[in-house]
Amino acid sequence: MGFVRLEVQRLLKAYKTNDPLTIAAQKNITVLYEVLGHNTWGYFSCMNRIPIIHVNNKLGEFETRFTIAHELGHRILHPKLNTPFLRRNTLFSVDRIERQTNRFAIYLLIGHEQPDIGESVGSFLSRCGIPEEMYNFYS
Repeated sequence: MGFVRLEVQRLLKAYKTNDPLTIAAQKNITVLYEVLGHNTWGYFSCMNRIPIIHVNNKLGEFETRFTIAHELGHRILHPKLNTPFLRRNTLFSVDRIERQTNRFAIYLLIGHEQPDIGESVGSFLSRCGIPEEMYNFYS
């Protein structure tokens, strides 16, 4: 099991939920819903040691949950890095950090779910609330 999956498993065990909003609240991470334009889904910042996840208030439910999970991944996997904006046009970046946090978000949102017998990968990921744009980060 890879580093990202191990971190997600540790988080699921510690918080007994895969809901990124609940985990963020329990970790005292503020989640702000803001106007962030058309291309920005969200970003993570830490101001005066106060961690904040900024989420575009125009996103749908799947994209909002994914963004919170993704930015939570930045906080957990890369706590000392100042991460760039999560933009639609950079979601498919080959950048290792973004790939890791996308995988983190997928595995967190999947939680302990398993595909049903005969269920397609796409159907399974959709059932778990993963936006279709993120399917290629599932492995």
